[in-house]
Amino acid sequence: MLISLHSGETQWASALKLSCVAMVMFLACPVMSMDVLVPALINALNGSDVRITCTFTSCYKLDPSKFAMNWTYQETSNSTEEMFMTYKNTYKMIPLKPSRFGERVMFTGNLDKNDLSITISDVQLTDEGIYNCYVRNPPDRIQGHGTIQFAVLTELPPPRDSTIAVAIGASVGGILALLILSMVVVKCIRRHKNQELISDEQKMEEEGKVDGEGGTEEATKNLSLLPEDI
Repeated sequence: MLISLHSGETQWASALKLSCVAMVMFLACPVMSMDVLVPALINALNGSDVRITCTFTSCYKLDPSKFAMNWTYQETSNSTEEMFMTYKNTYKMIPLKPSRFGERVMFTGNLDKNDLSITISDVQLTDEGIYNCYVRNPPDRIQGHGTIQFAVLTELPPPRDSTIAVAIGASVGGILALLILSMVVVKCIRRHKNQELISDEQKMEEEGKVDGEGGTEEATKNLSLLPEDI
């Protein structure tokens, strides 16, 4: 009886330890799976050198003996993917040098910083398409995947003509200035009229007071001139 009880306590303690370890791992690593970070769209000028970035986050440190990644290219979303760079148990990135790119693709990332970026030199019109960055970092079970739409421009877009915008802004500013000036003038005129009305009312009140005082004095004089009652 004591042995079975001790065995039950041991199992309970083991389960508690496993739960604590799982909780610590969860708190220490809020990212439950791998995340691959890439730009959704890159516009490149024909003939230029362009860096295509791809980085990833993982709960686990990169193990060169288990880590694997591939770069692939597609002309369209319905086209077959063509692998042009890979890493698998070799401790370095291996460009496959397909006929499309030749030696124009170079790994310019940093595995120590989870950076898997590449650079395409002398961009051609045929480089336009979809680039996929696949990452696997065991013991992460989920394979990370980032998709980049790559567009090649034959010339830079013309700068926007700001003349119209400046003219419109100046016109609107002038109209606003006139409105503000008109409001100020109207306000000043109203204030001046109000002051004149107040002055007129004050004058009328003063004249009324003077008239009242004069009438009182005259009445007093008239009373003094009347004969005394006998």
